[in-house]
Amino acid sequence: MSDKISLVETDLIEDKVQKILRQTDYTEEVAREKLKQHSYDEVAAIKAYLGVTEKKAPSKVASVNQEIYRQLRHKLDNNMRDYQMRVEKGEAKKIL
Repeated sequence: MSDKISLVETDLIEDKVQKILRQTDYTEEVAREKLKQHSYDEVAAIKAYLGVTEKKAPSKVASVNQEIYRQLRHKLDNNMRDYQMRVEKGEAKKIL
């Protein structure tokens, strides 16, 4: 579990448990446990019961040219990093 700290009003916990009970076939004890496991987020607890997974949005590319230049920059950065490492080790020839 994560080390997130969450503050929840105790008055709202009962309402959240009731929402979970209406949407699932959990008992009240299990609903309280699942609510605690999901940091008192009733929607997350219900999604876990239904088996709904979070979809990660793919990185959005505005155009083909942007993707081409992104890949070129990445390749050149890697090559420069490798060259700098070789220079530090004394493996690269220095041209004067």
